[in-house]
Parts: sequence; C-alpha cells; structure tokens
Amino acid sequence: MKPRILALSVVSALALLAGGCNAQTQPRAQAAPSAARGATAPSPQQAVPGATQQLPDFAAIAEANKMTVVNITSTVTKPRQMRLPFGGQGRGAQPNPDAQGDEDEDNPLNEFLRRFGMEGGNMPPVPQQGMGSGFVVQPDGVILTNAHVVEGADEVRVKLADRREFKGKIIGLDKATDIAVVKIDAKGLTTVKLGDPSKIRVGEWVVAIGSPFGFENTVTSGIVSGTSRSLPEGSYVPFIQTDAAVNPGNSGGPLFNMKGEVIGINSAIYSRTGGYMGLAFAIPIDVAKTVEEQLVKTGKVERGRLGIGIQEVSASLARSFGLDKPAGALVSTVEKGSPAEKAGIKPGDVILGFDGKPIETSSQLPPMVAQTKPGTRSQVEVWRGGRKQTLGVAVGELKPEPTAKAERKGGGTEAGGKLGLAVRPLSPEEKKELGGAAGVVVEQVAGPAARAGIRPGDLITAVNGQPVKSVEELRSLVEKSRDTVALLVKRGDASIFVPIDVG
Repeated sequence: MKPRILALSVVSALALLAGGCNAQTQPRAQAAPSAARGATAPSPQQAVPGATQQLPDFAAIAEANKMTVVNITSTVTKPRQMRLPFGGQGRGAQPNPDAQGDEDEDNPLNEFLRRFGMEGGNMPPVPQQGMGSGFVVQPDGVILTNAHVVEGADEVRVKLADRREFKGKIIGLDKATDIAVVKIDAKGLTTVKLGDPSKIRVGEWVVAIGSPFGFENTVTSGIVSGTSRSLPEGSYVPFIQTDAAVNPGNSGGPLFNMKGEVIGINSAIYSRTGGYMGLAFAIPIDVAKTVEEQLVKTGKVERGRLGIGIQEVSASLARSFGLDKPAGALVSTVEKGSPAEKAGIKPGDVILGFDGKPIETSSQLPPMVAQTKPGTRSQVEVWRGGRKQTLGVAVGELKPEPTAKAERKGGGTEAGGKLGLAVRPLSPEEKKELGGAAGVVVEQVAGPAARAGIRPGDLITAVNGQPVKSVEELRSLVEKSRDTVALLVKRGDASIFVPIDVG
C-alpha cells in the first residue's frame, strides 16, 4: 500500500433510519518538536525548583496554553439515496441510472416509501459531522484552523476548554494554504503567543495540542524533523515536518516551540494506514497570519506570480550548468507575456535567489513568490552562461483557480476516479491563442495526477498516444487504461509525457 498525504479531521455520519451511526476518518494534520536531549529549555512559566530536568517542561507549556486551544465541530447535511429490489432504490447504495420509471411504479415498496416522505428513493438528509481543532488568536473570538475542517459546513460549533460552546462564523478560508478564520461571539479570551518559524532548527522540541479522535486538549511532543517541506497539494506552503503524534482531529491545532509560542498549524500526516506514523506537517504561523489578515480585511488572498515552470537541479544538471553544487530552481518554461518574460528570465536559467533569500531547492521558490504582494518590484538572482546575474521583475498576480465541479452543463467534468482530475474543454479564444491546438484544460487536480506533477492550467493533448479533443474522449481513454496512463501535457511552450500510476 502506498503512503498517502492525509488531512486530519474526524468525520462521522449520523445515520438516520439506519439504527446506528457510521464513522469515517479523513485526516489532515499536525507537527513535531525538538531540542538537544538533556538541555534545559525555556518555559512559559517559572520552573518548579528541583533536580535538573532531563526533558523540557512540557507540562508548563500545556498548562499555559490549555485555554487557547478549541475543539471545532462542523456539520454538513447531505441527501441520501436508497436502492430497492426490482429496479427501485434502497438504503446504502447509489441510485441505479438504468432503472426505468415503469419498474419503480410497479415496485410494491414504493407505497411504503411515500408514507414516510421518501417517494422516489430520497431519504431525509443525513448530517455528517467533521471534527478538528483550532486556537484563539484575538481576544474577541478570532480563531485559526484548517480550511478542510470547516469547508462546506452548514454549521460550525466551537467548544472552549472551559466547556462553553459557541456558534462559529466562517470569516473566510483559503484552500491553497488550507487556512480558515472562524469568529465566535466572545470577549476576553486567552490568546496564543506567536513565534518566528524562520528561527526553528531541525532537532528542536515541539509540542502539539488538539483533539485527536475527539479527545480534547490532548498534548503530544516530538522534534522538528525538517523544514520547508513541499507536499503534492501544498506548493504555496513551506511545511514544518515533525514526529509529534498527530491523528484525525488534530487538524487546525497549534504547534508550539519550547517558549510556548505557536510556530505552526498542524495540517497533514503522511500515512499508509490513515493514522500516525511519525511524519506530520504543520503550516508555518507566519504564512497563516498573512492569510488571516487578508481574509479578515478583504475576504480573499492575493498571491504573487512569475509565470514560470521550474524543476529541481540534480547533481548532473549542476555539473552541466557549471554550478559548484546542486542548488536553485531550474526554469523549464516561461509563459508568454508573463512577468518573468518581461524581466528577461529564460528557460535554462537557474534561480539562485529571490529578494535576497537563497534558493537551495526548487520547492522554496513558489512560497516565496506567492507571499509577495502583486506589483512588488523584486530582485531575482539567476545563473546563466556560467555566471550570476540579477534581474528586476514586477511580480504579477496569481489568479484564483476556478472551482471545478464533478459535472457541469458546459461540458467540464471530472475525468474519472482513476486520475483525480477535473478538466474542461478549450474555449474558442484559447484555441485561437494556441493556434488551433486541441485538448482539455486541467482545472483541479488531486490524487494520482497530483502526485505525478499535473498542475491546474496544464493542457492535456493525448492519452497513451491517442489524441484528446474533448472531455468525453479523455474519460473514455482513461477508463480503458489499466495500471499506467501516459498523458501528453502542454505546459507553457513545452510538451512533456507524464506517466500516472493508477494501479
């Protein structure tokens, strides 16, 4: 079984007419701690006199912050369908698309359904509850959590450590960074202290507090395992990696350093089973605060854009470009008319720095650019022709990705469950701009396609060597494939084959 990146929220379905309740887990997660064993670590409270401590004073951090961490329950009401014998519909299955109306009329159980208001196989809506964590950042009730904890919720309930409960209002959410801001009607709340994620070091102790599986104010500890980690669906977030134990329900909870300061928001785990396996990821608090400020002020998030495609610099590529070591982000494509093209950035350039900050790996560049305000004049250090150059670029604005639905009247649709793609046909204007090119445009990507590197905006022109001109052709060719699907993708001026394992 392949490991998965999972969002850490607990979801349960309150099954009506089923004589019980069904529970599902959908994770997205949290982070970890570190510092030299045996070292005396600073504490948010005065340490109790006694023998020299062999471990940091986790109890002091937990005590000082227990009133700042909240439990969040979100409720989504969804209709259910029933599938009955003889072509009808009854409990626990999807409706039969091939069932004929005449067969349903002859079904002897239809009269029973009508008496209970379930004519046509529609059962009463079933409330599904998702559970996560959050923490107070403003004394007037402003709370930070993960977007996946509250996204699509009909109702949000926030429970404080003193057992008071409030109805929460979603001020805004940003799926790209998985950050949401929730407001409750309360005053004088205890707030967290914020730290500086840029100062953390691998090996430092950290503490995670949240509600795994609904166990409120659960405290776990660990160390920082890595920094600036890039995940398949989080290109704008330089994640903090930890080995603190986090599980479903920890989503949105804080990650503390040994000063009792929040340095991250626990958001995801890397798991083969859906539970803790020692790899957790947290969103740096500086990223979250930037998103929070924009959501509260304008209700949306602005991100910078250069308009380039990049890849990692391997040892062999470094040698071929005359670099001393593998470092930087290799520019593979430059979009026409983009800020990068206007600044003179070319394919084959290796970006070594952005606004004075060094680029060691390609994954560091997207978050830096995204967090730059559109219109800002930035300096880009590139390696070209065996020497360094500095280019000035006016950072553009990254337009929000369109929300792709499973099916639309306009012809856009999800390209089957195998790939995890939502695509749409080319518009007449796009076809003209591309010189009559055929294909379908990727609007949303997840699962196998995301892991393979497919991005929103890619143009899929062929599947397994067969040209694709419509959404229907893509779906048909994908469904005929077995273990691997080879997509021919046009990205900028380049076309590449991307193999996707769907086995």
